[in-house]
Amino acid sequence: MPRKQIRRRGLVLGAGGVLGSAWTIGALRAYQLQTGEDARSFDLIVGTSAGSVVAALLSLGVGVDTMADSERGLYESGTPVLDYRDLGASLPPPPRMRMGSPRLLTSAVLHPRRMTPMVALAALLPQGRGTISAVGDLVASAAAQHAASVTSWPGRLRVVAMDFDTGGRVLFGADGTPRATIAQAVMASCAIPGWYAPITIGGRRFVDGGTRSPTSLDLCVEAGLDEILVLAPACAFDCDRPRHPVAIAERRLRRAATRRLAREITLAEATGARVSVLSPGREDLEVMGGNVMDVTRRAEVFETALRTCATAFTDLARSAAVPQRAAPVAAGTRRAPVSAVPAVPPTASGTAGVTRLATAPGRRTGPARRPATVREEPDLAG
Repeated sequence: MPRKQIRRRGLVLGAGGVLGSAWTIGALRAYQLQTGEDARSFDLIVGTSAGSVVAALLSLGVGVDTMADSERGLYESGTPVLDYRDLGASLPPPPRMRMGSPRLLTSAVLHPRRMTPMVALAALLPQGRGTISAVGDLVASAAAQHAASVTSWPGRLRVVAMDFDTGGRVLFGADGTPRATIAQAVMASCAIPGWYAPITIGGRRFVDGGTRSPTSLDLCVEAGLDEILVLAPACAFDCDRPRHPVAIAERRLRRAATRRLAREITLAEATGARVSVLSPGREDLEVMGGNVMDVTRRAEVFETALRTCATAFTDLARSAAVPQRAAPVAAGTRRAPVSAVPAVPPTASGTAGVTRLATAPGRRTGPARRPATVREEPDLAG
């Protein structure tokens, strides 16, 4: 009798700021309640920016329930405390009066088609004065409890950051990438340009990986995964229509991030992997507002995500057994290159679906490719 093939599963946690982290933890809690699966059981966990904090904690053995308690202000002795108030105010401190990355800006001017507007803006912004050490301390504390260090990086953890002088992404934890502690890598991934100072690792400066991609799902295409769950708090397949100028600007950035994610879903699908993508819906966005770093909204965002994501995962379980045709995403975004976007039932108030979930039924056409030796993009500053 032939052996049953073991399916490799990946979890991709995207950028999204403090509120994105709260939403992600709510989504993971809903996932565990709806599926009975432990979020720590994935074979590969990839985190970007806020998602890198959650990814690191999961890979170090910290449970979702512990993180959920932190979102509710409940802390047990000896457990990591996710208290982002130590990062300072919900607005950046006055920056330094010097350009963030002249070399990167020069490359953006000389090769405009090779640079996204977000990368060019990151290079142009003045250098941030904020410190991200509170996040590093949180991860270092969790690592110390699990005897993790430079030489014992969890094999399934990958952390995405952007080289601030080349614009290329680096997948910390993969072979051939700069040697770093988990805390250093997570701080680099979370260092928002213009807000926090870049993190220097191996003589190179790194900033928020979300500057290049909201999830970096495309960096997983060579990992030989059969199933990939993507939580993308910086995207939205079904946006609300805020009136505040800040929120309006934030939604425009969110739509651009969603288009990037849609292209990355296409690449992941091409490997034959089954890809499920979950992002905030209208109700989630209304609670988030326009500032994803507003710590005062954390608890409400978390509780809302618990409810909206539970509905989405229920729909996913139902749709998995029923073949579906491709469907367009909500107005304001391009057509998603996915095989299905199941409809979400309306809320009690009669508004549109609260959370949009896209899922693709895997179509493996050949043997899965194994992880590449080096996962680092070429120097975009050429």
